[in-house]
Amino acid sequence: MNHDTEHWTVSKTATTHPDGMVSAQSILAARAGAAMLDRGGNAVDAAVATALALGVTEPWMCGLGGSGLMVIWLATKERAVTLDFQGVLAGATDLADYPVDPDLPQTLMGFPTVRGNANIEGYRAITIPGAAAGFEHALRKWGTLPLATVAAPAIALARGGVEATWFTTLQIALASPVLARDATSRDIYRPGSHPLAPETPMVIPGLADTLNRYAEDGAEGFYRGDLARDIVADLNAGGSTICSGDLAGYEVLETPAHTHDHRGSTAHVMGDVSGGTRLRDFLAHGAAHIPTPPNRPTPDTWRHYATGLNAAFRAHNARIGRETEKGACTSHLSTADKHGNMVALTHTLLNRFGAGVTLPRTGLLMNNAVSYFDPRPNWPTSMAPMKRINASNMCPTVVTRGGQAAFALGASGGNHIMPAVAQVMALMLDFGLSLEEAMNHPRLDASDRASVRADPALGQAVLDALAQDHDLEIAQRLVFPKLYACVSAVANEGGVWSGLNDPSQPSGGASGPAPFSADPVSGSHQDVRA
Repeated sequence: MNHDTEHWTVSKTATTHPDGMVSAQSILAARAGAAMLDRGGNAVDAAVATALALGVTEPWMCGLGGSGLMVIWLATKERAVTLDFQGVLAGATDLADYPVDPDLPQTLMGFPTVRGNANIEGYRAITIPGAAAGFEHALRKWGTLPLATVAAPAIALARGGVEATWFTTLQIALASPVLARDATSRDIYRPGSHPLAPETPMVIPGLADTLNRYAEDGAEGFYRGDLARDIVADLNAGGSTICSGDLAGYEVLETPAHTHDHRGSTAHVMGDVSGGTRLRDFLAHGAAHIPTPPNRPTPDTWRHYATGLNAAFRAHNARIGRETEKGACTSHLSTADKHGNMVALTHTLLNRFGAGVTLPRTGLLMNNAVSYFDPRPNWPTSMAPMKRINASNMCPTVVTRGGQAAFALGASGGNHIMPAVAQVMALMLDFGLSLEEAMNHPRLDASDRASVRADPALGQAVLDALAQDHDLEIAQRLVFPKLYACVSAVANEGGVWSGLNDPSQPSGGASGPAPFSADPVSGSHQDVRA
């Protein structure tokens, strides 16, 4: 691993505002959400606006072709609800169509790869997407603004195109072999057979119109209307077995959050379908082994954190019969409003650029969530017709104290997600660190692998302590590879909201309420309204 390959230290300063906050992996998307707060909307309005904008600014991570999980804290009701809008397999799914190829490496989800990579790339890797349904469900039940208003910034970004950065070029280059196999994706992201160059407009044909149709017709149009017919026509032309009935039957699952009390605060998470159970196991381990935390973290603190993370993953992997994931590409956002409502929303295409497939009629980049399922029979995660994803690393979390909003967080990064979320939480709850201190603090990563990975910035004493119990990998926190996940969080600190996106994410950021501008530098563009 890398020890000191890059010779600089990067940190971020928290953004603050008394009336709410949005944090995301794209500052443009965060501003899209913050504009909803500026217009009098709440945390749910802000979350959906941010999520839709993320599908434009970082389409390799998420979009309406993907799925996800959401935890919402409802301040006046003093309770948290969760939404599961994960992908679902087609009704015609047949395990025999996905024969395991023992000569291929495992998928990012830790399952065997099948012949022709059919569960990883191309049309047969696509599940019924849930994002469009999940976003509208949240907005309809708890939002205050119409979908047309909430979608307006994303539509404007898609219509004008987003300027590619060096980070965009990196993402495209990393997925170039898969993108090259799909004509529509190739034309968008690899014009002239080369990754889109920095400072080049990234325009996705059809996407603005699709977002506009979604804004007008909502989930009804996406799953059962004219937009649905276009989606199914493209899917079937490419070889997917998803049919109109599959799309029309999609449902969002709404349930109360699972809770766990820790150091006088309460964490609200999803259950076994997420990283939430592992997070609760980690917190319980910490409470048992560090009953009274010292003033600051010590080398022993990090030993207990590493052991607790390994134990949580060991139990999880035994439950589902899977080896540990290698990582995946996802997007997380967190929002809060002046009333104390909070949202933690994680959504994904799974792999970087999902299946590598862009639907020609709609401009939607599609997920490859078939690889969430085990192609071997008789496991809890084995493929079956109309089966919903039931084991994910996504870990959206809201934390309250005395029935009041404290913070919301989550991360992207596959199996790195829960360890990163757990450590930021633990540093804040165990040691009283501020959000800025906890987010910038160096981390370790442990997920029941053969080794524990640690950032050398933890210090030699911590590295020596970890090496007593574990085979140790020493690796910096870098932009790529992202070995310690990418956290986005908001926190109520002394009555003022703070927001921060991970220091390893060059395009991420946070914003308080302000009119939307599509210009990431000058803010000179006009306010976008619907």
